[in-house]
Amino acid sequence: MTSKWNYLPLTSDEQKSEAALAKKYADVPPVSELLAQRGISTIEEAEKFFHPSLKDLYDPFLMPDMDKAVGRLNKAMGRKERIMVYGDYDVDGTTAVALVYKYLQNFYSNIEYYIPTRYDEGYGISRRSIDYAAEQGVKLIIILDCGIKAIEEIAYAKTLGIDFIICDHHVPDDELPDAVAILNPKLDGSTYPCPHLSGCGVGFKFMQGFAQSNGIPTSDLEGMLDLVAVSIAADIVPMVDENRIMAYHGLRRLNTNPNMGLRAIIRICGLMGKEITISDVIFKIGPRINASGRMQSGREAVELLVARDVADANEKSKAIDQYNKDRKELDKRITEEASTILQQHDDMLDDRKSIVIYNKDWHKGIIGIVASRLTELYYKPSVVLTLTNGLATGSSRSVQGFDVYKAVDSARDILENFGGHAYAVGLSLKEENIPEFTRRFEQYVAEHIQPEQLRPMLDIDAYLTFSEITPAFVNTLRRFNPFGPGNSKPVFCTRNVMDFGTSKLVGKNLEHIKFELVDDTSGKVFNGIAFNMAEHFDHIHSRRPFDICYTIEDNKHQSATSSIQLLIKGIHPKK
Repeated sequence: MTSKWNYLPLTSDEQKSEAALAKKYADVPPVSELLAQRGISTIEEAEKFFHPSLKDLYDPFLMPDMDKAVGRLNKAMGRKERIMVYGDYDVDGTTAVALVYKYLQNFYSNIEYYIPTRYDEGYGISRRSIDYAAEQGVKLIIILDCGIKAIEEIAYAKTLGIDFIICDHHVPDDELPDAVAILNPKLDGSTYPCPHLSGCGVGFKFMQGFAQSNGIPTSDLEGMLDLVAVSIAADIVPMVDENRIMAYHGLRRLNTNPNMGLRAIIRICGLMGKEITISDVIFKIGPRINASGRMQSGREAVELLVARDVADANEKSKAIDQYNKDRKELDKRITEEASTILQQHDDMLDDRKSIVIYNKDWHKGIIGIVASRLTELYYKPSVVLTLTNGLATGSSRSVQGFDVYKAVDSARDILENFGGHAYAVGLSLKEENIPEFTRRFEQYVAEHIQPEQLRPMLDIDAYLTFSEITPAFVNTLRRFNPFGPGNSKPVFCTRNVMDFGTSKLVGKNLEHIKFELVDDTSGKVFNGIAFNMAEHFDHIHSRRPFDICYTIEDNKHQSATSSIQLLIKGIHPKK
């Protein structure tokens, strides 16, 4: 699907910010514009942005219930009660459990962890896990990355003398579970300055509060920010404010002295000796951790992340890598099956603003990925459902700017359970309710989605000429890392570029274009790559001008022009 290009000029306030910043960044003019777009208005703010400091992390006790949570944990340790650290089976949940369990082990030994199985227990707190905790004499459960809707389960646990501390970041309902403390920056009335923490991020803040209350230096805890960085990248939370600080320092840890389990994954990904970026976490490290919970058991991921023996970590990483290979095969097959069904039923694509598709035989661990694939392919909010333990269980994904959580919530009375956030929701319902859910979901989407949200949009951050892509500019651009939502990698547009005469088709089916490009502002020749854009090759090869949208990539060497590659996002041929 051809994307629409969108450039929003700076507002009057942003223009004032740009003018103030230009005094510092006069030699790299686009930088001032990029900073102003990110709400940065002074040179002091720019320096803090370029040098994220752990000193700027917020006081954990700004989060509601932090004093109650820390007090209950201190009491449990003082009484020598058995503690269970419990979490979801995805990347965010398993990194959160690994962080809290591993950190508390430094001070307390009467502690264990628990990850529910996706297939037997499902998402969140299960009765089986509560019964197990009671059998083990557990008196306190710290639950991470889930639990905010577990009203009945936590009430049941209370009858067995088990308290809960909830550390979650998903959207809460009006009614909350009867927990000792609920740490969730999205709670109504919360004034915590960073409302979009990952689940592991909430766990980190809890441990920060614990350390602070006991006068413990936080250096050991900060050494575990690699786990937080992995959760931030994999859960795609906004890369702003406190998240960006933690991700920045977590990436530094990943590149210097990572957790033993993460080091084993880095090795098996082929990333040893290379600079690890957020993209590497999203596309290589995160999927392997996730594959454990998708294909087998998320507990294996935690076992890897808390490993203390190198040989053991390497063996576990090999097993997880195999799960990821199996996951890829299933993902490809099910996506192809879903696409075939959609193409055989034109009305499902042509007449609807959303996609809801069900197959009782699809693998539960893959449907979230398939929902993402369908959203990318057809650019519509998508729900993929399968049958698990007698219920239709599914995952929903959304397009940019559309809140799919509200769309699912519009049918809450026929759902058994659901939870998530604006761009991703998990849900379950009775099989006979699928047609009605499909109707209501489509009705909500059709009434609320904007036409422009049903077409891919390329937001242009700045117009550049090739003469402006200098080594100094590229070096400064690197300092905008780490990238993510709210601090996306800048997309640039250059007009009237031409083929230097050496561009060619590449790829197994000659579907990609490898470029050497010039414009009329300098004598520089820039390398570029455009994936799946072969339809433009004849125009390009004819030496006629065209406009490009792109991000600037480099091969991690010194910033000589020869090391720069333009990753082409869009091409508009000139007539």
